[in-house]
Amino acid sequence: MPLSDRQPAARKGVGGPKIALVVDLYDWHARDLTAAFARAGAIAVPVRLSQCGFDTRRSSGLVIPGFGADLPDAVFVRAIGSGTFESVTLRLDVLHSLGAIGVPVFNSARTVEICVDKAATSFVLARHAIPTPPTWTVQSEQAARQIARREAGRGPLVLKPLFGAQGFGLKLIRREDDLPPLEAVEGVYYLQRYIAVERNGFHDIRVLVSQGQAVAAMTRHATHWITNVKLGGRPERCEPDAMMIDLALRAAAATGADFAGVDMIRDREDALQVLEVNSMPGWRGLQKVAPFSIADRLATDLLTRIGWPRAKAAS
Repeated sequence: MPLSDRQPAARKGVGGPKIALVVDLYDWHARDLTAAFARAGAIAVPVRLSQCGFDTRRSSGLVIPGFGADLPDAVFVRAIGSGTFESVTLRLDVLHSLGAIGVPVFNSARTVEICVDKAATSFVLARHAIPTPPTWTVQSEQAARQIARREAGRGPLVLKPLFGAQGFGLKLIRREDDLPPLEAVEGVYYLQRYIAVERNGFHDIRVLVSQGQAVAAMTRHATHWITNVKLGGRPERCEPDAMMIDLALRAAAATGADFAGVDMIRDREDALQVLEVNSMPGWRGLQKVAPFSIADRLATDLLTRIGWPRAKAAS
């Protein structure tokens, strides 16, 4: 069953804004957002980008299931979905095209491209003078070994999948022989200085940013240096200080994000460094410690941005 069959077809009857909720699976997050948009007086229509495409005979040139000949009033991007290079390119093309013809897309295709690509994120953070660990990205085992020989004497490196998420696939590199072969890393070595410090366990911080404000934060605690909640990290509510807020807002702005999960950590000198900016952040762990509905806040912020008068009252 197409995802759009789970909701009333867009533009039928009288109602509020029709939001294309871009998902891969109709999971907890999708249900949470759908309910939040409904509380704010909007209709969220779940859409898979894998079911979207182009038809130049149409006035818009686009095919968005669940919207017939019309287009959504806005798009909330929760997930792109995995696929071949060609299929993912096409999905991003759809988002780029929606933005180009005036449909607000949260987050934009360009922001998604920057944030899902760790090398691009590191580049953008460094260019904006946002503290972030030294990072190297190369496309040959020889080059990666040279970096490991030169840098590992100063401390371990972290090898991360360029397009990885939720803490999967991370590996500590203490010597050059720890590097896997080129085919095991899909042709790209992304190496970052390891700065985690054991302080009665390991800790990092996630700050959720929406529309230029830090709306919620948590500290993730773990016995292992990989702290993701999906892998067993324990969330604890955090009241972000001025430095955390400043870094989170600057990092989100640098990537052009309307909303983002900004991950940061304290180094051995207790200084904060930004590790990643997530343009499609999950918030199930954060919701466990937040005193309000995160989905309500995200839905309201989008609707306020497009001028829906009921959005402010719903916040």
